[in-house]
Amino acid sequence: MPKARVVPLAFSATPDDGFRAQCDAIGRLLGDRIELLPMSVLGDRLPDCDAVILPQVLGQAYRRLDAFKAITVPILVVTSEFGTLSMWDWEILAWLRAEGVHAIAPYDLAQARRICAALQVKRELASGTFVVYQDDPGDGMQAPIFKRFYWWEDECSERILSRFGLRIEKRSFRELGARAKAIPDAVAKAAWQEKQQPVAGCGGRPVTSAMKMYLALRDDLDADPAIRAMGINCLNESMFSDTTPCLAWSLLHDERGLIWGCEADTVAMLTKHILRRSTGAAVIMTNLYPFLMGQAALKHERIAEFPAVADPENHILVAHCGYMGVIPRSMSTSWTLKPKVLAIVDDNATAIDARLPEGPITMAKLLPTFDTLAATAAELTGYVGWPGSDCVNGGLIRVRDGRRMMERLPSHHALVMVGDHTADLRMIGRVFGLTVEDPCT
Repeated sequence: MPKARVVPLAFSATPDDGFRAQCDAIGRLLGDRIELLPMSVLGDRLPDCDAVILPQVLGQAYRRLDAFKAITVPILVVTSEFGTLSMWDWEILAWLRAEGVHAIAPYDLAQARRICAALQVKRELASGTFVVYQDDPGDGMQAPIFKRFYWWEDECSERILSRFGLRIEKRSFRELGARAKAIPDAVAKAAWQEKQQPVAGCGGRPVTSAMKMYLALRDDLDADPAIRAMGINCLNESMFSDTTPCLAWSLLHDERGLIWGCEADTVAMLTKHILRRSTGAAVIMTNLYPFLMGQAALKHERIAEFPAVADPENHILVAHCGYMGVIPRSMSTSWTLKPKVLAIVDDNATAIDARLPEGPITMAKLLPTFDTLAATAAELTGYVGWPGSDCVNGGLIRVRDGRRMMERLPSHHALVMVGDHTADLRMIGRVFGLTVEDPCT
């Protein structure tokens, strides 16, 4: 990612030695993520930058509220030699916050680095493209379901462009599928010999087809350095391909860090890009089946009943395409490529049977207006599955307040991050001008 452009902000044109020493410390600790521009004075016109940083906070701040309010980029406070705020800054920060100026003040170095990574992501998105392969979304398989999704609306793409500067480029899935099929078998088999992954029950043609899709997508990625993420309308328009892109997404993520989008969900792709690039945490997308939904959820997954748990109203089954979801091998505790589960895709298709580590997680997704990130801490308690169903190996998640969450869920698609990242997300949200709300509170 490009470095973020950050301006050190002083209270006067002749700051003392402490200011200069702290700028040096910031450069040592954060210089691989940010480019420190020449100093500016509070109240002066700022150059093109991604943020300002206060290496020093002085009592003059109480008399410069208008100057603080005029700043339109994020304000970072890094005033200790350890890459954090100093304890003596709490009063001024509380006063600024009460007056409507929400400075970002990391309290450990790792957090400061994640905030700087978020600034990098913001700059990266503004010069990037998400490519989605689709032709007539909503008109293909299971049209009554797929016609409901906001991410295919022009308004959604326009809002993403306006809010983040990110362009959504639509390409033909029909053409991609034909191009992948045309790749010689020998080329795909040679690539498989180099990239071999664990496989069960789907050797031969299914693997060859999956590798052809990988090679076709890799060629497109090589041809366009502006591509930040890729997605395919792989279920709704599955008739355009004899395979699924699951293996391709795993390989391209682990080789190149590519962010992928199942069902060409651009809102999930954007959320995943921000979360993954800012925090470095493992992040996947999956479907939510809250126990509170009862038969409406059970019927869709073709299962008779949810597993017995102590507090069912606070539990959610998560599954996508028969398993937990597309999990890159590098994120998994176990990983196997297996035959497809869903009837909606070609009989030759494959799916990934993998697991994330059990324990604390964060569930998140941007709301459709792109001014709010819904994020809540939860726990991945284990895995459950039903042979012959559409959930052969899904995850079981416990949330704090399932009923409250049902009232505020933004989507059936959710991003699952390994670990509790809610504190960091509140600060990262400020980088992007997002309000971070917990749907369980």
